[in-house]
Amino acid sequence: MTKTTTLVLSVSAFVCLSGQQQMSLQDCELAFQKNNLQLLAAQYNINMADADIIQAKIWELPQIEGYVNAINPQDKRVFDVTRAKGVEITQLIYLGGKKKNEIQFAKSNKELSQLQFSQLLVDLKTELRQTYYNLIYEQKKQISIQNQLKYMNDLLSAYKTQTDKGNVSLKDYVRLQSIVIQLNNDKIEINNNILAFQQKMKVLTGNTESILPNIPKAEENEILISQPFGDVEVLKSKALENNADYLYQVKLIENSKLYAQWQKSLNIPDLNLGAEYDQASGTFNNEVNLKIGIPIPLWQSNKGNVEKAKYAIQQNEKNLEYQKLNLQTQVESVYQTWKNQYDQYYELKPVDMENLDTVYNGILKNFRSGNISLMDFTDFLESYRQTVLQVYEMKKQIMISAEEINQLVQTKIFY
Repeated sequence: MTKTTTLVLSVSAFVCLSGQQQMSLQDCELAFQKNNLQLLAAQYNINMADADIIQAKIWELPQIEGYVNAINPQDKRVFDVTRAKGVEITQLIYLGGKKKNEIQFAKSNKELSQLQFSQLLVDLKTELRQTYYNLIYEQKKQISIQNQLKYMNDLLSAYKTQTDKGNVSLKDYVRLQSIVIQLNNDKIEINNNILAFQQKMKVLTGNTESILPNIPKAEENEILISQPFGDVEVLKSKALENNADYLYQVKLIENSKLYAQWQKSLNIPDLNLGAEYDQASGTFNNEVNLKIGIPIPLWQSNKGNVEKAKYAIQQNEKNLEYQKLNLQTQVESVYQTWKNQYDQYYELKPVDMENLDTVYNGILKNFRSGNISLMDFTDFLESYRQTVLQVYEMKKQIMISAEEINQLVQTKIFY
């Protein structure tokens, strides 16, 4: 039986799901980009920002007015349209660069929407990859626990028979039973974890079937042994260059300055320019007049919004300082977390892990042959169970913390 077949059977035996599909991490990422509803919905924010740019470019409609005579007292006629009528057309002309400023502000809003989308993409992709790695190692734990549990259940059944016959003490039976109970508790916890991660993967990828993760051993080892950067300062520098959350805050200052410029330009009065035709009520018959209208700037009608915009700039500058400090400390913390887990894992040499399995198989063989006591056997099994689970947990945490570094730096550090 191949390793993949063992994995499929193990998951089928423990997790009752309607359907299963084996997928690589790359397959999951493609499904995520195509089907993730949260990502697809966020894309519309950029479309709406494009619509705001279109709207900002639109001028006020020209306005046309007309009149006809209602009562002619001289000739005692009503609606004397043949002798008295007129029409005028006016257009609002923006002064002070209002339209230009409004358009620039709308374009800046689109850039902010794009950065928000980029950050969401990174966050969701990180969640996808971390969930994938969680699934891998939870299922590896599951296989190990199942193998141990199968052997222990058979052994416990044999001891139960001998205990009933009086050939084995009840104390020995209970000692074995306690190990089986612990293994069953591990199994339940692991199965619950797998169910939770499978549910998350379905939401992230839009896949209705449960996903069986499959990562080649060479790819797994490459991530586990990789140290693709010089030091933490390199990571900090890359984060400041690429992190979308930080770049959003940088762009927000520019955006607030454009908004302030736009609000300031709104204090400048606009011009109403038009033309008028009058048939008979003016100085001349059939006269055509030029009309100009402009508000009298006795005070700044938008002064409050201008002041508010100035404070927004100062607020965003302080937020940028905070974001920079927060990002740098996050990178440092995540890097140290990764390094601690990396160093801890590599204190265990590959030969040590091979020796552990060799000793495990030797203990099983020697116990069957009666060469070691039940106490020594159960003590070793408990240590083995804990060690195997801890090793898988260390591997998982190395990969998860590596993804957190990728998330913050937003440059492909780990593959």
